Amino acid sequence: MASLDTAEPQVILRDDAGRLAVALSGSWSADRAPRIEELIGEITERLPAETGARIDLSDVTRLDTLGAYVLNRLKAREERKGVALELVSSKPEHGILLAEVQVHDEDPPKLHRHVGVVDILVDIGEGVVRFGRDMVGGAMFLGEVVVGSASVVLGPRKFRGPSLVNQVELIAFNGAPIIMLISFLVGCIVAQQGIFQLQQFGASAFVVNLTGILILRELAVLLTSIMIAGRSGSAFTAEIGSMKMREEIDALRVMGLDPIEVLVVPRILALIISLPILTFISAMAGLVGAGLVSWLYGGIGVDTFLARLQSVITWKHFAVGLIKAPFMAFVIGLIASIEGFAVKGSAESLGRQVTASVVKAIFMVIVVDGLFAMFFASIEF
Repeated sequence: MASLDTAEPQVILRDDAGRLAVALSGSWSADRAPRIEELIGEITERLPAETGARIDLSDVTRLDTLGAYVLNRLKAREERKGVALELVSSKPEHGILLAEVQVHDEDPPKLHRHVGVVDILVDIGEGVVRFGRDMVGGAMFLGEVVVGSASVVLGPRKFRGPSLVNQVELIAFNGAPIIMLISFLVGCIVAQQGIFQLQQFGASAFVVNLTGILILRELAVLLTSIMIAGRSGSAFTAEIGSMKMREEIDALRVMGLDPIEVLVVPRILALIISLPILTFISAMAGLVGAGLVSWLYGGIGVDTFLARLQSVITWKHFAVGLIKAPFMAFVIGLIASIEGFAVKGSAESLGRQVTASVVKAIFMVIVVDGLFAMFFASIEF
């Protein structure tokens, strides 16, 4: 004999003073889905001829998410047609489940609005508020990173040396080939365009000045930072975000470990070490590309290129790019970590935060470069 919880779902239909009264019984659960759909069809066939309906779930022995969803779907569909449908039950748990399923099943209403001046101002205001919140959150996270770094300095045993070495390998050694290739190609393009424009004035030799100063002061560090933001910054956000989704960060806290010390500090320190190295490699690759094009396209011999480069370039031009690199590395690591910890519990959230990490990091790298350019210009460095 089947138990009450596994009894087949049943429906009793009767007319109650011109209103359809429906009494449900049995198990309205996922394992009875085909039969439930048949009964819903029977109820639907009777509804158009009635002014309304009252569905009583008091005799239902088992109701799960599927049963609640099907009943809510029926109610919503008929109410859109103008048929009043009421779900009642003497069991409180039925009402709770129906309400919970309805909340999670409802799609947010789509707002069709005409864009006007007020709407534009509202969007601008919301953007300013979000920017302010990001700045406050970034400042708070920066404080946590400073505290975590100080804790590591005061207690060196807390520092994860193997993690640092692994991150340096991933960032610097694995990233060097693509950085060299991109910088070499950009050096070739800048030199070719420089020669094409300067030869109109009979000043093709000045392409050495142009490419040397531009690559060492700006292009090498900018290209490297942008590539690292897209390559390593996105990886940091994805790694930390996936750990948060799987509640591994909460597990670290339960074990008495600080996620900032374990995850963030080694990654930011690895970036600070790796980015100057990659900037130097990028500068050398860019100069090689510029020298090759100057020789093949501009007729400037290698000896002439190197001699003029030596006479034009001073240690200041070389130092400017390397001075910027650690600051840009810190900004990239900080933004990547913030966005990683901001990931919620869905894959969509992870993708959104990874995208935001790359965009914000590249934007801030360019801002930092502009600030350094103004600073160096003011001190004539």
